[in-house]
Amino acid sequence: MIFKQLFEPDSSTYTYLIACPDSGKTVLIDPVLDTAGRDVAFIQKLGLTLDYTLDTHVHADHLTGARRLRELTGSRIAYPAIDELPCVDIGVREGEVFQVGNIEVHPLFTPGHTSHHHAYLIENGIHKLLFSGDALLIDACGRTDFQSGDAVTLYRSIHDKFFSLPDETLVYPCHDYEGRCVSSIAQEKNRNPRLGQNKSEEEFVAIMNNMELPYPRKIDFAVPGNELCGECPTNVPEKYRAPCQRGDQG
Repeated sequence: MIFKQLFEPDSSTYTYLIACPDSGKTVLIDPVLDTAGRDVAFIQKLGLTLDYTLDTHVHADHLTGARRLRELTGSRIAYPAIDELPCVDIGVREGEVFQVGNIEVHPLFTPGHTSHHHAYLIENGIHKLLFSGDALLIDACGRTDFQSGDAVTLYRSIHDKFFSLPDETLVYPCHDYEGRCVSSIAQEKNRNPRLGQNKSEEEFVAIMNNMELPYPRKIDFAVPGNELCGECPTNVPEKYRAPCQRGDQG
């Protein structure tokens, strides 16, 4: 399996390139509009072409690169089917393998951060790799105070779908704000300050309900834009408009 972790610094978003070396089939998990050109250039440098983009959820902190990448490469947009977005080419569901060449991507329905969030699990023959989206971060987790988020639901998703995986499973989150790249299920069960050391559901809910986090600075345009697979709405502030300038993506 060909694997590369890519980073977009403004929203501290990780994008993951996964490619099958036998077929050359390639997917980008959680691409960002701002770095779509960089990602295409990197894929071309590897001698690959992009076949799919795959988002974990409707992001509130950045515009997805899915639509732009489809324009640039002819890739197909894969997305959790539960939201029935009209711009999506392939709907993914838990229990249905998403095939990328010989690589099997297993969607896991993990609501709580948002009501439609999915994570993706891959086994490469040596490790299980969990692409946890915003549900589980390194020493943290996604917030639950907007987009139909719910702390109880997130707690159950993490415990039922993530903490039931083998301890050595590697955790690759959608974001990290402190320069960290990867965690493991064992590490998160042990030291995550919101979830570790067998914290109860009641303790977790109390932590999440008292975080007093600031209003997301891009949510007002990111959510409606991402419901259109990364189309730039008219209300994108001027300071964020530069990535939209390719004809405002139609």
